[in-house]
Amino acid sequence: MDFDARLRKAIERGEKVRDLRSQEAQARVLSEEELRNLHAGFRIELSDHIEQCLKKIVEHFPGFDFQTVVSEEGWGARIRRDDLQMSGGRSNSLYSRLEMLVTPFSPTAGILELSVKGTVRNREAMSRKHFYRLTEVDLDLFRELIDQRALEFAELYSATT
Repeated sequence: MDFDARLRKAIERGEKVRDLRSQEAQARVLSEEELRNLHAGFRIELSDHIEQCLKKIVEHFPGFDFQTVVSEEGWGARIRRDDLQMSGGRSNSLYSRLEMLVTPFSPTAGILELSVKGTVRNREAMSRKHFYRLTEVDLDLFRELIDQRALEFAELYSATT
């Protein structure tokens, strides 16, 4: 996507946020149960997208193990790989992984959060958190973030092998 198209999308997102804020001021406050249900719907859709992206990385880099994650830390997936590097009669274990999780619902925060952690050959490559209030979530934006982080990891990993 070229810069002009991305700029238009950014402006549209900004206008959407402004409109949502004004509607939010006029609308009633969502109950905790409604926020919980909203979070659950987003979580299911995004964790499925995370799984699809990470499975595609595994297809391109044989040796990675794929694992669906459902834990108290969140829902999503992780891929990991252990390599053995031999040099001068010595061996060195090299660990690579990428984990993307949608964190659990918190009634006090009222946000949807994506946590991304990546390690490439024993070096932390990324540690990021992306979040929006549940009433302002743009699923297309979150899917794009998931895609970007998966692509970033693939590029970093392929540059070191």
